Amino acid sequence: MSTQFQRKVGFDPLRYIQLQSKHIAERREQIGGKLYLEMGGKLFDDLHASRVLPGFTPDNKIRMLQTLTDELEILVTLNAKDLERNKVRADLNIPYEEDALRLIDAFRNMGFLVEHVVLTRYEESNEAAERFKARLIKLGLKVAVHRTIPGYPDDTDQVVSSDGLGRNEYVETTRDLIVVTAPGPGSGKLATCLSQIYHDHQRGTKSGYAKFETFPVWNLPLNHPVNLAYEAATADLDDVNVIDPFHLAAYGEQAINYNRDVEVFPLLKTLLDELAGGSPYESPTDMGVNMVADAIIDDEVCREAAKQEIIRRWYKARVQERREGLDPIYSRRISLVMGKVGCTPEDRAVVGPALKVAEETDAPASAIQLHDGTIITGKTSALLGTCSATLLNALKHLAGLPKEVQLLAPTSIRPIQSLKTEHLGSQNPRLHTDEVLIALSVSAERDPNAQAALDQLQALRGCDVHTTTILGSVDEGIFRNLGVQVTSEPEFQARGVYNKR
Repeated sequence: MSTQFQRKVGFDPLRYIQLQSKHIAERREQIGGKLYLEMGGKLFDDLHASRVLPGFTPDNKIRMLQTLTDELEILVTLNAKDLERNKVRADLNIPYEEDALRLIDAFRNMGFLVEHVVLTRYEESNEAAERFKARLIKLGLKVAVHRTIPGYPDDTDQVVSSDGLGRNEYVETTRDLIVVTAPGPGSGKLATCLSQIYHDHQRGTKSGYAKFETFPVWNLPLNHPVNLAYEAATADLDDVNVIDPFHLAAYGEQAINYNRDVEVFPLLKTLLDELAGGSPYESPTDMGVNMVADAIIDDEVCREAAKQEIIRRWYKARVQERREGLDPIYSRRISLVMGKVGCTPEDRAVVGPALKVAEETDAPASAIQLHDGTIITGKTSALLGTCSATLLNALKHLAGLPKEVQLLAPTSIRPIQSLKTEHLGSQNPRLHTDEVLIALSVSAERDPNAQAALDQLQALRGCDVHTTTILGSVDEGIFRNLGVQVTSEPEFQARGVYNKR
C-alpha cells in the first residue's frame, strides 16, 4: 500500500524562471556590452530557499540560467584565505576547494562554459592557495589571482588605479553575460566584478554590474517572515535587514536590503562612476534583479514555512554553541527574530511529542511529522537507537502496515550488533539509521512488508524531525540525504568531556 500526500505549495517555480529570465534580459539591454552578474547564495543546492518558499526547488536558479546557456559563462571565485583556514561548507561538510571543483563539474555537466577560477586575497606565502592554484592549472583551468588592495573599498583613488584593481590579473571572458559565483560568502565576488570592469574600461570595452541575490526579498515587507528567516540564517554574519534609504530617497517607496549593501553603496556607486564613467543605479536595490516575490502564489504558506525555518535555525545555533562551547550569541540573535514573527520553539510540532517520550522512558527519543500532519515517535531500545526506531515506525505507517508487524526481526539485528561490538570496536550495540536501512534493503528481497516500507523513503523528503539529544554524524548524514529537516535539543547522550561526532 502506498499513500501520496500533496505538500502545500506557496511558490510557482515556472513563473519564477520566466520572470527572472526576462528581467535579466532587460538588465543586459539596459547596461549594454558585457554584464557581470554577481550571484549571491547558492546556484543549486539552495535548500534554504526551498524551505522558506515551498515550491521553490533547490535547483531553481540554475534551471533559470539554463535558458541562457549559450549566452553566458560562469566565473568561480574563491578567497585564498579560506583555503589557508581549510574552511568547510557546513551543509555538505566538504572543504571550499573541493566544493569549487564539485561546482565546476556540475556546471559543465549542465552545459555551461566554465574555464576560469579567480583566487582573491592571494599571497605567495599562502601554501594552501599555491597548491590549489597548481592543482587547478593541472586540471586545465585558467587561474587569475587578485591581491588584497590597501584601503579597499574606502580609498577610491587607490582602488581605481594601476596599483589597486590594476594589479589584479584580468580574466579573458568570451561571452557577454558572466555569472560570478562561489562556494560561500566572503569570496570576493563583488571585487572580482569591479576588477573586470576596470580592466574592460582600460581596454575600451563597455561593461557593467548587477547583483542576483535571493534574500532579502526587496519587495516584501521588512518584517515578513521570509525576510526574517534570512536574518536567522545569517546570524553568524551579523546581517540585518533594513529599509534601503537610497531607494526611499530616489523613488519615494520602501525597498528592503541588508545592512552591508546599504553601507557600501555610496562607495560602490563612486567606484562604478569612476570605472565606467557613470552608474545606472540610484540605490543598492536598483542593482538587484530578484523577482522572487512575484512568483509567490500563497503568502500564508510561505509565512508559515519561514517561521518554521527560523525555529530550526535557532535549534541549529544552540547545538553548535553546545558542541563548541560557545557563548549563546547566535541563538540569542535568532531569539530576537523569533520574537519579531511571534513564534516559539513549541510551534515546531515535533518538539513536544519527542520530549514527552523522552520523559516517559528516561532515554533519548525523537519524533517525525509526515506531510499529512501525522506525528510518529520513536524510543531508544536495546536493539535500535531512537532515530532508527522513528524511521522504521514512519515507514511502516506510510506503507499502511499494522503496528505489530516486525520489519526487522531481532534475529537479523543481533548479528549486526555482534559485528559492531566484537569486531569493529563500537561501544554502542544499537543500530544507526544507515545500518537499519541496509538491513531493511536486504530483508526486502524476501519480505514484501520490508519492500513496501522501503518504497516509502521518498515520502520522507521535506518532513520534520526532532531529537532530544544531539545527533551523531551518521544519523545526521542519513537524514540529510533523505531530505529530512532535523533539529535537536542541545544535549549530548553521553556524559563526559568528549563526545564523538
